[in-house]
Amino acid sequence: MNFGAVLCTVVGLGLLGFAVRESAVVGRLRRHGVRTWGVVVDNVRTNDREGPKWIPVIAFTDRSGHRVEFSPRLQGSGMGLATGREVEVVYLAANPGTARVRMWRHVVGPLVFLIFGGAVFLGVGVFIALTS
Repeated sequence: MNFGAVLCTVVGLGLLGFAVRESAVVGRLRRHGVRTWGVVVDNVRTNDREGPKWIPVIAFTDRSGHRVEFSPRLQGSGMGLATGREVEVVYLAANPGTARVRMWRHVVGPLVFLIFGGAVFLGVGVFIALTS
């Protein structure tokens, strides 16, 4: 069997595994999530191959009165949030680290990205295996 086919298949299955995990978290957030309001307190600049981008940092207070800060999982163009903007946040009471901005693009976007990426890699792996 071709090494490229195996590698693409493993990466595809890994991404689909992460998608299953993310789907479980999103499901728990929908059923048991605590909703509150947070504020975008900063936008941190990072650099990658495509140049600089800004990642929002959202702060909220959990049920215990602790300040929690987090950044959205999916980042890129169209995902930014202006500093000072109030956003609805959902998190699990037992684990505020699961917090997500309660917008479709921030809750479901990472899941869609993982499923699409996993399907592409898996498809390429199968294609390579069949044409080798």
